[in-house]
Amino acid sequence: MASIAKFSKTRADKRTGKTITTERWRARYRDANGREHARHFVKKADARRWLDEVTASVVTGRYVDPRAGRETFKEYAERWRQRQVHTENTGESFESILRLHVYPTIGGTRLARISQADVQSLVRHWVDTKAAPTTVEGRYTVLSIVLKAAVKERALPESPCVDIKLPALPPRSTLVPISTETVVALREALPGRYKALVTVAAGTGMRRGELLGLTTDRIALDFGVIRVDRQAARRSTSEQVAFADTKTPASVRNIAVAQVVLDAIEEHIASYGVHDTGLLFTSTLGSALRPSTLQRAWSLAARQVGTDATMHDLRHYFASVQIAGGTSIKALQALLGHKSATETWDTYGHLMGDEDDRSRAVIQSALGGLADSLRTVAPS
Repeated sequence: MASIAKFSKTRADKRTGKTITTERWRARYRDANGREHARHFVKKADARRWLDEVTASVVTGRYVDPRAGRETFKEYAERWRQRQVHTENTGESFESILRLHVYPTIGGTRLARISQADVQSLVRHWVDTKAAPTTVEGRYTVLSIVLKAAVKERALPESPCVDIKLPALPPRSTLVPISTETVVALREALPGRYKALVTVAAGTGMRRGELLGLTTDRIALDFGVIRVDRQAARRSTSEQVAFADTKTPASVRNIAVAQVVLDAIEEHIASYGVHDTGLLFTSTLGSALRPSTLQRAWSLAARQVGTDATMHDLRHYFASVQIAGGTSIKALQALLGHKSATETWDTYGHLMGDEDDRSRAVIQSALGGLADSLRTVAPS
């Protein structure tokens, strides 16, 4: 129930000692939980306007407890994180972005005080500190998700992430796969215990996390199949071994493996053994191989070879070889673990060659004989 009441306050004037009486209007209401909220106004019209706004917000479902926004962004975000059901990698990514790139600037600001200008200034700060456009987009996405959750949970009336200008993303360049010669050169430039990893990556199209989480119980050497149903989870120390779900449910797959890949795996096991957990690829200390360790070795090899190819280019190489061999987009989607054939087509469709010429050739092959026979028929 809401009400507006007039009340008087008296105080002594410090200079004259006279009693001064001032009149105010108290507007108050009780929320759904029975808690009373009140504000004082000089004018009755202002008190009425405030109550009308509160009433309207209740009717439209946008009501927010005035005390909710007093929580700082960090306090809310940390409580929100604890409630989420993220994969381990996603959870660690959110934690890292918030801790390193959001909390230092607005972590101590009350939710209700974070404005659109604050968010835009934070984006500008990321740009000024030379973060790449895609990196800025990733950080902003995390911030926006948290603030939208605050709105959904009635901790904020609305998100300040509105009309935020992000740096333009660079145009997506046409993917040019690396050559077999480059793959071989990179393999030879890497330390011995990483050579088989290149062969497996180029020969299966597996993602880096899937490779680092590959265990021998997922490899059927006799049947020439690798089962991909998990990936290595990111950890702060190399001694820890943990697994996470694949990137998406569609990433769970069985990959038919060529003999050259199976031979590389067998030679690797004979030379370096396997981790106690069954991990195939390990560090020089025999512990779980960290992405950063592999990246350092890869960067040195790439400089030696004179290429800017990344580990992910081995996945693109695999796809390009499959397409050159006549593998369909639908089959390639399954091999790569893409969610849809559209994703596969958008990434690799340009490698399919001239579809117009192929379409003409197919019809010509099918109907060319008919055209010849028609020309031999004399006109009646």
